[in-house]
Amino acid sequence: MNIASLAADAAFALVLVSTAAQIIQLFRRPVAPAMFASWMLLLASAILLFVLAIRSMKMEFVALTSAWESITFWAAIVGLVSFGYRLQKRMPYRPAVVFGATMVQLVMLAIASSPLLPKEVLPPVPALRSGWLVLHVSFAFIGESFFVMGFVASLLFLGSHDASRRKELDRLTYTAISVGYPFFTAGALVFGAIWAQKAWGRWWSWDPKETWALVTWLVYTIYLHTRLVAGKKGTLPALVAVAGFLCTIFTFFGVNYLLSGLHAYG
Repeated sequence: MNIASLAADAAFALVLVSTAAQIIQLFRRPVAPAMFASWMLLLASAILLFVLAIRSMKMEFVALTSAWESITFWAAIVGLVSFGYRLQKRMPYRPAVVFGATMVQLVMLAIASSPLLPKEVLPPVPALRSGWLVLHVSFAFIGESFFVMGFVASLLFLGSHDASRRKELDRLTYTAISVGYPFFTAGALVFGAIWAQKAWGRWWSWDPKETWALVTWLVYTIYLHTRLVAGKKGTLPALVAVAGFLCTIFTFFGVNYLLSGLHAYG
């Protein structure tokens, strides 16, 4: 087992430790486990990025060209976003939101460590050796990492009956999606179209992953329209936010395993 594999396993273990500490904090509410859990998430994310850096050196290109590398990067950014939420002071900190995001991160790493995703370090095909691809993938997953926070906050909103708590969760959902939306727009649509033109000679080909990325973007656009233009802050925008994240998951996993297209390699 090489150093990258050991480091990836260590990151997975740290997220498990963070999860346990958060469970203690949720039920007993001491401050120390919450801070410990946050630092474990930060350390796990740093290790995951270190693993990708090692793979990048072996590939002689940025390691964002396979499904394993993409989901590892996504999990790392989710951890960083969760840690950043713990430090921010503008919104009330709700441990349940970070716990939910950590559970999503844990599922990602469990999938990454399973036989479902090949882990071999393979040189990317010529079409993937483009800086536009790096921008396309990285910006899209940064946006989707904020969507994770919005998804968790929306679920908690739908499960809560306390007016003040629902107000805070609605604000957190809106803030997370508002930050993630421009990243996702730039990565999935703008940089993706530029890369497609460079690699395949056309801006858009109605490839299944392109189509579902557009569907995801449209759902989040509907959320922002509902929240900002229509001024709705109740159940409807929360349901739309949940639907948006489910589209995100299908775009990554469903398209890869159920549909075929130009994105079949990652």
